[in-house]
Amino acid sequence: MTATKTVMIHFVTIADLYTFVSIATKYPFDVVLKSGHYNVDGKSLMGMYCLDLMHDIELTVHTDGGEEFFKEIDKFIVK
Repeated sequence: MTATKTVMIHFVTIADLYTFVSIATKYPFDVVLKSGHYNVDGKSLMGMYCLDLMHDIELTVHTDGGEEFFKEIDKFIVK
């Protein structure tokens, strides 16, 4: 059974979206972002444009691993 990991993330600029998508597409597991009533594929730049960037965004990944992914996106994770 695959584990689910959820954290809150925050983007400041549009360039952050490009960076996040380029990181997310390197990994084989699903990356789902939720903002308000929208759930979007974190590997889709077009989907990311639907997000409300003024608020924190819920990130969920479905994987037993993912440590490297979380290291790469650390600057986006709300601490």
